[in-house]
Amino acid sequence: MIKTIGNLRLISGTSNQALADAISRKLNVSLTPVKISKFIDGESYARILEKVRGEDVFIIQPTCYPVNDHLMELLILTDAVRRASAGRINLVIPFFGYARQDRKNLEREAITAKLVANLITVAGANRVIIVDIHSDQIEGFFDIPVDHIRALSRIAKYFKKLDLRDFVVVAPDEGSVKVNNKLSQILGVPLVVISKQRDKTKVDSFEHIMLLGDVKGKNVIIIDDEINTGGTIVRAAELLKKHGAKEVYVSCTHAILAGPAIERLEKAPIKEVVVTDTIPLPEEKRIGKIKVLSLAPILAKTIKAIHEDTSLGKVLEEWRKV
Repeated sequence: MIKTIGNLRLISGTSNQALADAISRKLNVSLTPVKISKFIDGESYARILEKVRGEDVFIIQPTCYPVNDHLMELLILTDAVRRASAGRINLVIPFFGYARQDRKNLEREAITAKLVANLITVAGANRVIIVDIHSDQIEGFFDIPVDHIRALSRIAKYFKKLDLRDFVVVAPDEGSVKVNNKLSQILGVPLVVISKQRDKTKVDSFEHIMLLGDVKGKNVIIIDDEINTGGTIVRAAELLKKHGAKEVYVSCTHAILAGPAIERLEKAPIKEVVVTDTIPLPEEKRIGKIKVLSLAPILAKTIKAIHEDTSLGKVLEEWRKV
C-alpha cells in the first residue's frame, strides 16, 4: 500500500457551502478556514488561514452560476494551496462548468472545456473528482487522474423505494438513451425513447417528433444529466401526457434551473422533479415538486478512499448496488 500523504484537509469555496458542510460531517473532518473576498474592482482574493504544508488537501467547489466567478475562485484556491506546499491537491468539482463546450460545432470556436482542464492542471491540481460530466470525453482533456462519480445509483434507489407500479423509463432524446437505459435495467421496467429531428432553420423547434415505445396508461420516469432552462424536459412531459401517460416524474443530477426553468416546471404536467445537491438550490427555487437528494455520502467515501489509497473501485461498486 502506498503511504498516505499528510493529514486529510477539506477546503470549501463559496459556491456550495452546504454540500461541503455535509461532506465535512460525514468524514468528521472540520473545514480548514479560508478567507475569500473580492476587491472593489471585482478581482477575487483567497488565503488559507491554517498551515497545510505536506497535507492531503481536497478543495470542494462546483463551478456553477456565476460560473466565471466560481471557476476563478477555484483556481485561486488551488494556487494558494500549492504555494502553501500542500502534499497533494485534489479538486472536488461536483458540477463542471463549460462542459457543454467540449467540441467545435462551428468554425473558429473555442473548445472551452479543454481550456478549463488545462487551467486546473496548470494551477497545481493533482487530481479531480467530478459528478456526471456532460460528456465522458472531457475526462481525456485532463493530464491528471480524474474520478468520475455517477449519481444514477442514488436516483435509482430513491425511485425503487417508492415501490412504483406500471412504470416505464423515457429517454427525452437520443443523447440520454444510455443513462435512461441503465435506469430501466436497474428498475426492471421498459425503456421508451423520444426521437426528434430538429429544424435547423429555427431556434428550439423540431420538424418531427416520434415516440419509440408505448406510454399509454403508464407512469413515466425521465432522467437527464442536467436541467437548464427546462424546455426539453417540459416538452417531453407534455408529449408523454398527450400520448396517454399517467404521472410524469423527472430527475437530473445538476439542477441548473436557469431563466424560466422554475416557472416552466411549476406549470408543467410533472408530478415530481428529483435532483441532487451538486448545485445549491436557493430558497426561491425550492418549489413543492422538487426533491433534493444528497451526494455527500458518496463524495465523502470517495475522498476517504483516495486519501487512504484504498480501492475506489470497491467504494463505487458498493454505491452502485440498489
